This record gives sequence, C-alpha cells and structure tokens, in this order.
Amino acid sequence: MLRIRFRRWLPATLLALTFGTSGSMAAPSETEPLRWNVPAEQAECPAGDTAVWSRYRGGRDCIRYFAAGDLDSAPLAMIVFYGDRTSRARRDPSMIPNNTVRAQRAYAARLSTRFGLPVIIVARPGTYGSSGNHFHRRQAAEFLALNGALDAIRKRHRIGRFVLVGQSGGATAAAALLTLGRTDISCAVLTSGAYALVERAEFLRRQNGLPSRPGRDETGLRNPYDPLAYVSGIAPDKNRLIIVIGSPEDRLTPFRFQKEFADAVEARGHRVRLTEHAAPPPLHHVLTGVGLRTAAQCATGGRGRGATVETLSGRSQIVPSKAPRGP
Repeated sequence: MLRIRFRRWLPATLLALTFGTSGSMAAPSETEPLRWNVPAEQAECPAGDTAVWSRYRGGRDCIRYFAAGDLDSAPLAMIVFYGDRTSRARRDPSMIPNNTVRAQRAYAARLSTRFGLPVIIVARPGTYGSSGNHFHRRQAAEFLALNGALDAIRKRHRIGRFVLVGQSGGATAAAALLTLGRTDISCAVLTSGAYALVERAEFLRRQNGLPSRPGRDETGLRNPYDPLAYVSGIAPDKNRLIIVIGSPEDRLTPFRFQKEFADAVEARGHRVRLTEHAAPPPLHHVLTGVGLRTAAQCATGGRGRGATVETLSGRSQIVPSKAPRGP
C-alpha cells in the first residue's frame, strides 16, 4: 500500500516542481521551442545562465544567450550574432529549425571545441527567445538592447574582452556595438554586413522591381540606426582589429557599402582590414564559415585552429579550414 501511494504522490510532486502552484511553467525546458517576437516581461525572463535582463536608454529587453566552453573569468570570449531571420520569424516556433536551448547550446559547443575558445551565441531581439520585434530590426533599440546584454553577460561571467563576429544583419549589429563606444572588443569580424541602410533599401527595391520608398529601410521603417553614420562613436584602441569581409557580387548587401564603411572607419584612424571573398550563388552573400574561422584566428593572434590569413597585393585571402555547420 505504501508503494502504491508513493507512486501516486511522485508525479503530482514533479508537476508542482515543474509548473509551480499557478500552473505556469517556472523554467523553460531545454527542448521547448523558444518564443519569437514577444513583449519584454521581466517575470517571463528565465533565471539562470541563458538570459539577461537588459535595461537601456528608452527601453528594456530579455536577451537570450547560449554559451559553451570555460566561460567564467575567461580573458576572451567569442560573441556570435546571426543574420536576419525574417522567414523563420513568420513561422510557428515549433516549426523553426534548431529553435531550442539544447540545439543552440550544442552549436555553441561545436564552435567552442573547434576553435578552442568560449563561445556565446547572443540572440537578437525577437529571435530565439529574446524579447522584441524582429521586424523592427536595425532600429536603435535593437542595438541598445544587445549592448546592455553584453554588459550584463560580461559582469555575470567576469569576462575580460570579446571577439565579435556577425553575418549580414548580425554584422550590422556588431558594427553598431562598436559605434556605441565599447572598449572591451579585441577584434570584430563583419561578414556581408548591411550599411548605408536607406540607400541599400532603395537599391534592393530597384533590383526587385519594387516602388521607391524614400527615407525607409528595407524593413519599411524610418530612422534606422546606420553604423556608417556613427563611426565617430568607435572608441580608440590601437590593439583592436576590425575585419570587413564581403563578396563583390553580393546581391543583398552590396560590397560598395561595405567598403564605404571600412573606408570611413579607417579614416578615423582605426585598424581595419577589408577583404574580398567569394560567396555561393545565386545571392553571393553567405560568408558565415569564413567569418567564424577568421574571428577564431584573430582571437588567437594567428596561433589558433581556424583559418590562416595571407595578404596578397593589398587584399587578404582566407585559406579556410572546416568549421561546424550552423543552424
């Protein structure tokens, strides 16, 4: 009889521990689909080591992050920003690939193992559990939220400095963080980044046969935060290297705008390297792998397990090694 009562008591107790007395889940499961485009509610921001509450001028957000490697008191950690995820943002969260804490942490672990560095994937607002609206990306709030998140992550884990790496919209985010005056960036690798945002949006509309919308970003919003307009905010640092990598054939983020950003940064006296690199057709845009390898190489000063960089006639050629496939 005692055994029967114990078996009946145990499931009820586990349910109480998992869901709490109110019936709402106390902490999300590692396999539960992460929510997208949700409001910022501190009570819903999960405690633990996968989220920070970011307060910034004019707003606040719960920013999710997924880490691997020996993070606590690390002298250096790699921060990874994904590109835009608009097609995924329109789906039900359960249908978005790799949309769980477990999947994101597993990818961070593969990167950390491959490159021998602590790795932190930081989810941009509105994606992979971070609050905010991904359809309002490239507004100042997106970058301020990420800036506050890096401050909180650095404080929580007592990290020394960061290496930033981002692809496309993630590169724009990393560039924006530089313009916000951060002094804890040892290297930033920006692949296929979007700059000159209003001019770029008009280029894309002409390319796709769409009507002009003067003054509006590709999102349709006015007043995007364009890193190209704020390069004066980049903090002086003679040891920091900014690497801009793009394909001259890029159909989404024209290389001429990437070059314009690199030239503007160099004109302010910063160390910057502009690199041309082939990207797969038809868009000639995705350079995620080479960006990650270059960031790892930059982090280790040429002694790491990533790609090597050779300078040929004023251009840098990336000699690749394999990198883990991303989500």
